[in-house]
Amino acid sequence: MNRIIHFEIPADDPARAIKFYEEVFGWEITKWDGPFDYWLIKTGEEGEPGIDGAIITKEMGQMIRNTIAVDSFDDFAEKIQDNGGMMITEKMTIPGIGVMASFQDTEGNISAIMEPIM
Repeated sequence: MNRIIHFEIPADDPARAIKFYEEVFGWEITKWDGPFDYWLIKTGEEGEPGIDGAIITKEMGQMIRNTIAVDSFDDFAEKIQDNGGMMITEKMTIPGIGVMASFQDTEGNISAIMEPIM
């Protein structure tokens, strides 16, 4: 099975969202050292159940998006389309992380697939 490995929370004001999630849930949030504004969320300790995520600016997306790990980006992009879904962003390489793109399912929900670098 392919598991959800990451989530993203869009924010109009990332600093306000960071403060909210740190104070309410105790999450650790740090700025990613990458080519765009992205704040990594650690929701628990390594080995505990759950997943980590990120805060993004609303320019990068308007809704919470889950990322699903796949072993072959191209195979799953094809499966998505063959089963009534639609790829909605171009395949993007994230240096040191993997390749990913967003898709829409048959119900209009947006998620992403990622083939991580192994």
